[in-house]
Amino acid sequence: MSAPHTASSSGSGLHTVLGAGGVIARELSLQLARDGQRIRQVSRHPVAVQAGDGLKTADLLDERATADAVAGSEVVYLVAGLPYSATVWQAQWPRVMQNAINACLRHGARLVFFDNVYAYGRVDGAMLEDTPFNPCSRKGEVRAAIATTLLDAMQRGELQALIARSADFYGPGARLSLLEAVFFARLRAGKAPQWVGNPDLAHTFTFTPDAGRALAALGQAPEAFGQTWHLPTAQTMDGGPVTGRALARVACALAGQRDRLQVAPRWLLKAMGWFVPVLRENDEMMYQYQNAYRFDSGKIEQALGLQPTLCGEGLALTWRSGA
Repeated sequence: MSAPHTASSSGSGLHTVLGAGGVIARELSLQLARDGQRIRQVSRHPVAVQAGDGLKTADLLDERATADAVAGSEVVYLVAGLPYSATVWQAQWPRVMQNAINACLRHGARLVFFDNVYAYGRVDGAMLEDTPFNPCSRKGEVRAAIATTLLDAMQRGELQALIARSADFYGPGARLSLLEAVFFARLRAGKAPQWVGNPDLAHTFTFTPDAGRALAALGQAPEAFGQTWHLPTAQTMDGGPVTGRALARVACALAGQRDRLQVAPRWLLKAMGWFVPVLRENDEMMYQYQNAYRFDSGKIEQALGLQPTLCGEGLALTWRSGA
């Protein structure tokens, strides 16, 4: 992915990562370090990504601890992940968001929120930055609510912030990604890759290094604040749309195995959900795999000159990394 055209003065302030330890936080931190920024890693058990990172232990559900963690920051990145449970999200995400907003207001920091597409619900056509919220899941309702909380604060002029959205993602170290579970882990075990839903419908994926680089670029571009951005995401592969079947074909070739794909029926996934909680939690999100999923990132590509990694290249880097 090419470098951004513009960025703020390098090394001028402290960039704080709320929710350190995840794959997006790592990719973001690596790019910020390349850009010469000072970095503070914040989580319950923070670990340095590179020598020189500051570490701050904090529970983002604790308002005072969050505020202390943000003190002295120029830019704050909220990239936290919570357990994949609608009940947990309903109870905890509003608190995490409000604590992050309050902390940034208190210390005069700018806020970058890494979001997903659940608030959009089912979309006929491409998902764009101005696609209205129309959630059709409990998790989507939570994401719409917390994004609206942040947008309201921005519109009132209280806070300099931006929202950066990603499609489903994959990449080196992304062990909790869909493609790791249904493709790479199975191929490493000599098993056929699997897909959920319709493997012939479009389903775009964001490459995690692209997401990290773009988050860093947005955080260093003052003109990017006050807006919503879609992170760079490849729209096509091999001259056609990105689909489960096309991705599986490339993954099988990388593994040196014959082209094959198993499609798990919905009824089987629902039955397995009685015994596997993550499958039970994913059932309400099946609309994303039974309908076309097109995530458009043309805005950031044109405004900041950021281009997504081609799917074939991203899959190869992920496979070679062992995820």
